[in-house]
Amino acid sequence: MSRICEITGKKVARGNNVSHSHRKTKRTFMPNLHTKKFYLEEEDRWVTLKVSAAAIRSISKNGLKATLDKAVEKGFMAGY
Repeated sequence: MSRICEITGKKVARGNNVSHSHRKTKRTFMPNLHTKKFYLEEEDRWVTLKVSAAAIRSISKNGLKATLDKAVEKGFMAGY
């Protein structure tokens, strides 16, 4: 599976390391991803998701069902 958050759609970004002499070399910025199991009470089952730290905060703030519905609506996941 690729390095993409299933809730927010965050993925690997690319940029430059810039030295003191201002030379630039390519680098990647990795998202802060975790594989985590969440309990979906409405369907009485566990759901395993690859989510960023920001997505974990969104789930705890808005609830799992609402966050999953919004992710499906935005096209970040096909279904759950």
